[in-house]
Amino acid sequence: MKAIRVHQVGAPEVMRLEEIPDLKPGQSQVVVAMKAIGVNPVDTYIRSGNYPLRGDLPFTPGFDGAGVIEQVGPGVGHLQAGDRVYLSGCLSGSYAEKVLCEESQVYPLPANTSFAQGAALGIPYSTAWYGLFCRAQAQPGDFVLIHGASGGVGSAAVQIARAAGLRVTGTASSDKGKALVLKNGAHQVLDHSQPGYLERIPELTCKHGMDVVLEMLADVNLGKDLTILAPGGRVVVIGCRGTVEINPRETMGRNAAILGLVIFNATAAERRRIHAALGAGLENGSLNPVVGREMPLKDAPEAHHAVMAKGAYGKIVLVP
Repeated sequence: MKAIRVHQVGAPEVMRLEEIPDLKPGQSQVVVAMKAIGVNPVDTYIRSGNYPLRGDLPFTPGFDGAGVIEQVGPGVGHLQAGDRVYLSGCLSGSYAEKVLCEESQVYPLPANTSFAQGAALGIPYSTAWYGLFCRAQAQPGDFVLIHGASGGVGSAAVQIARAAGLRVTGTASSDKGKALVLKNGAHQVLDHSQPGYLERIPELTCKHGMDVVLEMLADVNLGKDLTILAPGGRVVVIGCRGTVEINPRETMGRNAAILGLVIFNATAAERRRIHAALGAGLENGSLNPVVGREMPLKDAPEAHHAVMAKGAYGKIVLVP
């Protein structure tokens, strides 16, 4: 089987497509023949050495994808060969033709959801749901601001928040991105490339402020986010590429909170709730993952450049 391998951390070009031995499932494990693979920013951090490695070198990057179960190991209870599934985590790395997973890392992919859309689910949709409801404890009627709402996590968050009855404002910069934010269900969209774009928040929230902010670039936005919060408002930090200076007094008068998030910290019980909710949303049509670009597996280096570029639009997917 073919897989992307990283023998040393570094630039995207350290990733090479190689032939490696086929995988065999052990106790409570399955092998999935991949049809589509999700590319996430965290994959680039691990590849570059700026995030803890998943095991020893060499390794295969990736956590997300969708495909068909090819083999099941002993003790697998609710899955069988031929099932359409999506991954949220794996044991062997998802940038490959086949992937080894624990049974608990694999979830049914409804017939109305394509494999490419399934590859967009794992980290982006679970992060969005975890951020909104586990970390921020968002409630129907809350005002929520989603930064970078045209990207993978942002698109997911807009759809999830709107389906749950929140008042959704998203940000994007390109005309295409802003149109996508509105199409996904946001009540309004702001252009985060324009100076002073957050000055409209009092108007958009009837002077209430934002109850929840999902922050994808905290090193740029966190200080400003604190100034637009409602009393008791929460900022959930999902992405950050550097340090930032803030004024803690902006949190004090509002009883505001800054909450960190890494989806790998979710408990087993939280993961069960997350994926039960995502499965229901896919089946009833309230969730509709947006695939912005599909690329061959061999082009993983180019995909890593693209996923970190400005002007995000939906999910980047690799196809074996």
